[in-house]
Amino acid sequence: MPQSRKSQISLIDTPYYHCVSRCVRQSYLCGTNQLTGQNYEHRRGWVEERLLFLATVFSVDICAYAVMNNHTHVVLYVDKSMADKWDADEVLRRYHKLHRGTLLTQKFVNGDTLSQAELITFDETVQTYRKRLYDISWFMRDLNEYIARQANKEDGCTGRFWEGRFKSQALLDESAVLACMAYVDLNPIRAKMAKTPETSKHTSIKKRIHAVKNQQSQPSVLMPFVGNHRENRPTGIAYSLKDYCELIDTTGRCIRDDKAGHIDNTHSPILQRLRLDSAQWLTLTTEFEKHFCYAAGAEQMMNAFKRHTHHQRIRGMTKAKALLKRA
Repeated sequence: MPQSRKSQISLIDTPYYHCVSRCVRQSYLCGTNQLTGQNYEHRRGWVEERLLFLATVFSVDICAYAVMNNHTHVVLYVDKSMADKWDADEVLRRYHKLHRGTLLTQKFVNGDTLSQAELITFDETVQTYRKRLYDISWFMRDLNEYIARQANKEDGCTGRFWEGRFKSQALLDESAVLACMAYVDLNPIRAKMAKTPETSKHTSIKKRIHAVKNQQSQPSVLMPFVGNHRENRPTGIAYSLKDYCELIDTTGRCIRDDKAGHIDNTHSPILQRLRLDSAQWLTLTTEFEKHFCYAAGAEQMMNAFKRHTHHQRIRGMTKAKALLKRA
């Protein structure tokens, strides 16, 4: 039985979420349909462009993404505290990039004076829009509806393009976040759509590697890696980008060879800090969705999430004990 979105998202437990959208009947979103020969490769660019645009509007950062033939993966970080700091002007400036708003919000933006009665309704509307701008459901809605309209227009048809609901997984600790990011970034490798991470089109790892190769700062549209834990560090992923890229490259070689392989911990020191061995890491980065449903993390974190979201049980608790130990 489908779970309500409220029971899948708990910002008390974590701001990190893995979201997956799949096309209806597993039909082709992008790439080439082997049965008909029809090429939809350009649509992957639509999804990537829209996704990165939404990150500039919402108070939601993108940690990782991969646009596949018939589904998309994205790891999101919800920054509620940032949205809470926005004044009414900033909330409306952002929201009106996506939606028309109401007559009152348009009136305010145009500089017209609002009456006392209008101000009460206006303030309530601004608070509603503020909440939407850090709401994962609204983020995914503004991504998927836009792509569905574009694709249906191109195909000259109507009806559903995506499955009714996107899948959401709460990532409860750093090990779960890093493992899920690697799982997403290596999706094209496992699907044999690319041979190396740097040639994986329409993925976050390609964008990060491109920035490194061109001696640029990290991509502004992606949540940055900010190095190891320290006081007063900026918001970001608490590991180095160099470590992550090496980890993805090593893991990708193991996956491409179709073998369990061996990851040398001295080559990828990030695994030591995550308290994971090579076998655990390969299981997580190749079977993440298989083992976890609504949430992933260490056992203690999973139990807290279960209480806060009022679940009687959560699939993946056994794997959490075996694969994800709290650092």
